[in-house]
Amino acid sequence: MSRQQSVGQELKVAVIGGGHLGRIHAKLLTQVEGARLVAVCDPNLEAATTIAEANSRPEESVAAYADYREAIGEFDAAIIAAPTGFHGEIASTLIKAGKHLFVEKPLTHESEEAKRLALLASSRNRVLQVGHVERFNPAFTALGEFGVDVKYVEATRASRFPGRCLDVGVVMDLMIHDLDLVLSLTNAAVRSIHASGLSVVSDHEDIAEARIEFECGLVANLKASRVSPAPARDMVLYSPAGFAQIDFGKPALAMVKASDSLSRRTFDLEAEAENPLKYADELFDQHLSCELKELEPRNAILDELHDFVISVQAGGVPVVDGNAGARAVTVAEAILDAIAERSWYANASDDEIGAKGQPRRRIEQDRVAPRRAA
Repeated sequence: MSRQQSVGQELKVAVIGGGHLGRIHAKLLTQVEGARLVAVCDPNLEAATTIAEANSRPEESVAAYADYREAIGEFDAAIIAAPTGFHGEIASTLIKAGKHLFVEKPLTHESEEAKRLALLASSRNRVLQVGHVERFNPAFTALGEFGVDVKYVEATRASRFPGRCLDVGVVMDLMIHDLDLVLSLTNAAVRSIHASGLSVVSDHEDIAEARIEFECGLVANLKASRVSPAPARDMVLYSPAGFAQIDFGKPALAMVKASDSLSRRTFDLEAEAENPLKYADELFDQHLSCELKELEPRNAILDELHDFVISVQAGGVPVVDGNAGARAVTVAEAILDAIAERSWYANASDDEIGAKGQPRRRIEQDRVAPRRAA
C-alpha cells in the first residue's frame, strides 16, 4: 500500500483504546470526510463493544476486538489512545504492518523509543502523527507574526486531579502541551534546563515547573499542576513585535503591539511624561495598542483528525509529525531528570531529592519535652 491514498478512496480507521480519549476519537471520526471507523480495540472487550455499537450505523457496522492484532487486516490506519506505556509496542507493530498512525501524546514514555518510532515510520513511508492538540487551538494558530522570533514565554497549565493518565506525571500529562508549543517556535537546541516538581497524591510529580533556555536566546518558564482547585491554560509570548496573551480554554488571544519608538528602543519615558508613574493610560493609547482577536470556535481534536486523514490521502506531513512528538518527549525527559536531581536542602540525603523528597523532621520533634516542676 502506497503512502498516498487514491483520490476518493476511503481511509479505514481503527481506534485502539476504549477509554476517555478513545470514545472521543471514535465519535469524531464519523465527522471526518474520507475516513470511516471500522474497528475499536481494547483488552476490555465490553468497553470496545460499547464504543463500536455507539458509532455503528445500519449500513456500516463497527467491529470490536479485544486484541488489535486480530483486526490488522481490517484497517489502513489507526488512532492509538491506549495508556502511554503501550504506545511503543502497538505503534511499532502497526507501522511494520504498513499502517498509518495517529498516536495520542505523549508519543512514548522514553525519548529513545520515541525516536525509533519516528525513524521507523519515515523508513516505511508511513504517516506518524502525534496528538498535541493545542497546535490546532485557534488562539495559537492566530498568532501569526507574534509566533516569529519569540524571546520569552510564560505558560501555566493546571487542572483538578484527573483520576486518569496516572501512568505518567504532570510533565508528560500536561506540561508537554506547552512544551510542544514552545518547541514549535524554534529549531534551536536546548542550552539548559532547571526544574522542580512535587509528588502530592500520585506516584509521580503532580506539580512541576521548568525553565528552559535555547541556543537562539529563547527562554521558556513552564508551570503545570494537576492538583489545582481551579483550571488554567494560559500562555504569554514576548517578541520584538510586542507580546501576546493566550487563554487556551476560552479560547482567546490578546495582542499588544509596540510602537516604532518602543521597538527601536528610542522611547524616552522622562521626555514623554512629566509624571511617569501616572503615564499608564497614555502609554497604552499611544505606544502599546491592544487588539483582541476574534476567533472562530473550533473543535481542535476534530481539526487534528482532519489533518491526519488529509496527510495520509495527500501524502503530506502532518502538523505534528513523529519527529516533533519525539522532540517533545526528549525535552520532557530532560525536565524529569532535572526534577529527579533537585535537592531540597543544602546537604540533602537520598530521601530529600526529587519530586518525592520528604521534608526533614522538625527540630521540635527531636527535643526532649521539658520536665514539669514538682
